[in-house]
Amino acid sequence: MSEDKKPEWVDLNNKEGFASSLKPGVELAASQNKPSKSKFVKKHNVNIPVHELKEGIINGDRAKLAKGITLVESNASHHLDHAQELLQAILPHTGNSMRIGISGVPGAGKSTFIETFGTYLCDRGHKVAVLAVDPSSSVNGGSILGDKTRMEELARNPHAFIRPSPSEGTLGGVHRKTRETMLLCEAAGFDVILIETVGVGQSEAIVRSMVDFFMLLVLTGAGDELQGMKKGILELVDGIVVNKADGENLPLAIRTKSEYSRILHFLQPATKGWEGKAYTCSAITGKGIPELWDVLNEFSQMTKESGVFQERRRMQSREWLYSLIDHQLKTMFYKNETVKSLLPMLENQVMSGNKTVTAAVKQAFQSFAETFKANEK
Repeated sequence: MSEDKKPEWVDLNNKEGFASSLKPGVELAASQNKPSKSKFVKKHNVNIPVHELKEGIINGDRAKLAKGITLVESNASHHLDHAQELLQAILPHTGNSMRIGISGVPGAGKSTFIETFGTYLCDRGHKVAVLAVDPSSSVNGGSILGDKTRMEELARNPHAFIRPSPSEGTLGGVHRKTRETMLLCEAAGFDVILIETVGVGQSEAIVRSMVDFFMLLVLTGAGDELQGMKKGILELVDGIVVNKADGENLPLAIRTKSEYSRILHFLQPATKGWEGKAYTCSAITGKGIPELWDVLNEFSQMTKESGVFQERRRMQSREWLYSLIDHQLKTMFYKNETVKSLLPMLENQVMSGNKTVTAAVKQAFQSFAETFKANEK
């Protein structure tokens, strides 16, 4: 072994006083020192056959369920047929869950409430799916999708499934494919589905049209908060939950509950035969959660006995049909080559004041209709 060498700046008269020494490095072949010219190639996922996805979802395979949701949420045109084939295949296994929509003002503690409520249901033997919708950026379209992080305990529960999705600009605080995702979760055996919307507002009518029970989470102090929500959202809810009813906040929460109950008493019920009321709970201590679940079971039993439950599901399917027709027509219009070439010219004419907006729209639709007449010939 060669003698240890000391760094050149070490005191030559006292080499032993310095512990470090220079060791010879490992010599590599010349070819190994050359920079790699290979490029990164993205590995494309191999498409899983629809029948395999269906069997996996029905048997409760969470990985297959996640892949199925990704398929139906895809905007790629070549995924559309496969997604519809999958939905048709699992349709007989759907419709056996309680669908609960949860909205609330910012800071009401929706994620904490859902984690506590979902964990309680899992402990009672239920399988809970949480479809959490995050707002998409109006600038770059991105979403944080941090709900699984905020619901860490529930995300680890083997009886729960959390799927965050971007809103992608869809009004109503939900993803445009939330209905399809809900069906896949039902086929996978989840009997309670919680849909967390991006927030509260007048456009929450969309989530009302896809759930059985619509719940609004609020904080204590109904005055300014109620004024901000206006009347529209309160006409849609089946129940209001005053969260954070614990500690020194408990008396104020009880008073807020009474205020909301009085308001709901004078409004037209969102569900025929059911009078909406306000309730208190604490997502931190869990107090009020069992009583809230009793209310939901009472609601389910009452609406099923009266036939309101089944009728609402039928009307929701009809509304879903027309919403998809609207979406398909919009897609066809903007993808039409004639329309795409015409719109820039119409934009310039409208912005310069040479053509009215109504006349421009009429011209665009006339050109759109003429393409179909030309194809018929």
